[in-house]
Amino acid sequence: MRAYTAIVERCLVTGQYVGYVPGLEGAHTHAETLDRLNGKLIEVVGLVLEEDEPTVASDFIGLHTVRV
Repeated sequence: MRAYTAIVERCLVTGQYVGYVPGLEGAHTHAETLDRLNGKLIEVVGLVLEEDEPTVASDFIGLHTVRV
């Protein structure tokens, strides 16, 4: 079992949650609830991993606040 970090945002126009795994091409989805988004992220990451052994292009390091 592997763990991947997903970035989750909420679209201000549609109100839907959008999630993606940085560096894992094709691993992105959206849903109306966070619970549903989590399920869909598990599904889409599984599908990406089934297709091929992907090379992750980056490692998630963290978040950084920029004050301007």
